[in-house]
Parts: sequence; C-alpha cells; structure tokens
Amino acid sequence: MANLRVHNDRLEVHLTPAEKTLAMRSADVIVQRDDIRSATITDDPWIWIRGIRRRGSEVPLVLAVGVWKTHGGSDFVLVKRKRQAIVLELSGGEFARLVLSTSRAAELIDRLKVGVPVVADADGADPEDAEPAEHHVPSEVFAEEETSGD
Repeated sequence: MANLRVHNDRLEVHLTPAEKTLAMRSADVIVQRDDIRSATITDDPWIWIRGIRRRGSEVPLVLAVGVWKTHGGSDFVLVKRKRQAIVLELSGGEFARLVLSTSRAAELIDRLKVGVPVVADADGADPEDAEPAEHHVPSEVFAEEETSGD
C-alpha cells in the first residue's frame, strides 16, 4: 500500500505506481495538518466509503482506490480487503475525507495529534498561563506495505 509520511505541517500519501494507475491520478495526496478535523480507526473500512466512484477502480470487498464523489465534495479512498484503516475528516483542501488502509493506524493517529504540550514556568506558575512549548514532529514513514501478495 501507499507510504504515509507525517511532517510538521502536512500528511503525505505517497502512492505506488500501481495505485496511481488504479486511482487514475498522477500525483500523490497531500493534506495540510491544519485541515484534519478528526481521525478514526476502523476495522471495516468498506462501511466508510460513501458516494459514487468518480475516478478510480473498485472490486467490492477486495480493493477500492480513487476518488468518490459525494454531496459535500470528494473523498479519496485507498482500501484493501478487510485491513484496518484510518478515516480522516478534513475541513479544507481537495478532499472532504480520506479512507486509508494501514496496519499502523494507531501509531499514525498518535503522530497526527494536534495538541501542543504546555510547559509551566520555572517559578511554578499555573500551566494554563504558560506559553505553548515548541512541538516538533519529524518526518516519518508510517506505512510501507506491499500491494502484491494479498
């Protein structure tokens, strides 16, 4: 499956050449972290696919890759069999939702957490009055899965 990379400001979904062909898409999917409203882990990603396939490929309960058109916009789907998936609800950008199969969904959600830790002053001031600490998230690959063999 695709490689998911988390950066300080964005999530990149690097599609394999086969996935790009099946999705009828030439570019990878890039989502700004500020646009992510919620993230959900699901054991049955097929129930999260909504709308009508606009561009892409689908073999029900086996593979779904591409763009699904909904009343509220478009969703990008990359689902393989009954693998665990992450569903990202988005507030802006090209897509309204991403549904992505990954074996490391819990770790991906931990890395995507938006909350910035708060550090109290050395003089013991209330943590609520303290300034937010610098929060650095290194670029990291979260899912490197093979598309063949399943």
